[in-house]
Amino acid sequence: MAMPSAAKRWTVDDLASLPDDGNRYEIIDGELLVTPAPSWRHQRIVGALYRRIAAYLEEHHFGDILMAPADVVFARDTVVEPDLLVVPLVDGRKPKAWSDVGRLLLAVEALSPSSMRQDRYKKRPRYQKEQVPECWIVDGDARIVERWKSLKCS
Repeated sequence: MAMPSAAKRWTVDDLASLPDDGNRYEIIDGELLVTPAPSWRHQRIVGALYRRIAAYLEEHHFGDILMAPADVVFARDTVVEPDLLVVPLVDGRKPKAWSDVGRLLLAVEALSPSSMRQDRYKKRPRYQKEQVPECWIVDGDARIVERWKSLKCS
């Protein structure tokens, strides 16, 4: 299979034509982003964060957490898969689909060498543009969590 053209303007519909090859395919403003499957260390970090955030949400009952892969469609030309995402409850219940909520409360990206540039310089600004209240960039090697807040959110 030929490599997808970088000059093409990608849409949500185009994602269905891509192979199920273990890579993560996302599009931001029509640009295709391809990253390999995450490492075990990456997945352990994401799993540990998932458990902590899920426990917090169980106690405080205001949102639901999901782990990638889970498509978040911001526009026809923008689909992302945060490593972790928190969405609001719908009438006090966990939503069944993205279309039920249509917004994020939190997006978490755990850095990997292959995704670091995209996570920091493409995805994080897009989360802010979409007014996601909080975006965390997790650097497991440095043991740092960068906490980014969107200023336009209430």
